[in-house]
Amino acid sequence: MTGIIPATSTLDETDRRLVVETQAGLPLVPRPYAELALRLGIAEEEVIARFGRMLDAGIVRRIAAVPNHYRLGYAANGMSVWEVPEPVIDEAGRLLAGLLFVTHCYRRPAHPPDWPYTLFAMVHAKDRAEVESRVEAMAELLGGRSLGHDVLYSTRILKKTGLRLSA
Repeated sequence: MTGIIPATSTLDETDRRLVVETQAGLPLVPRPYAELALRLGIAEEEVIARFGRMLDAGIVRRIAAVPNHYRLGYAANGMSVWEVPEPVIDEAGRLLAGLLFVTHCYRRPAHPPDWPYTLFAMVHAKDRAEVESRVEAMAELLGGRSLGHDVLYSTRILKKTGLRLSA
């Protein structure tokens, strides 16, 4: 889960306990919501409903796995950036997002002349040669939809944190 809940938000005591229980992530068990329910003394369905309300209210943006790619053996992380004209950017984005090795794909505004790239797609691989090979395959898939591309490599791991209560 991601997000920071302001201390003044309208959370009842059970919501607050649920957030505290998940600040380090969901329990790594087959049924994490059932485990949380057991810890809080409520039904599993209530845990799910409370998360649903927090999602709907924007208190929680998403609930998702956040893997550490390095620990999984993916030492090369390359953000491929593509110069794609507006008329074909949605189509190009769907093509790239459909690739199994692309984990993030989104559009961003260009800032010409220094930064013409409008479509970003994250590629994780065992090494840079594999990233380059995958980016070549992406370029072939996009064909004339892309006017150019580059790859930006990660130089460090940023700390990823989940939902937190502020003071």
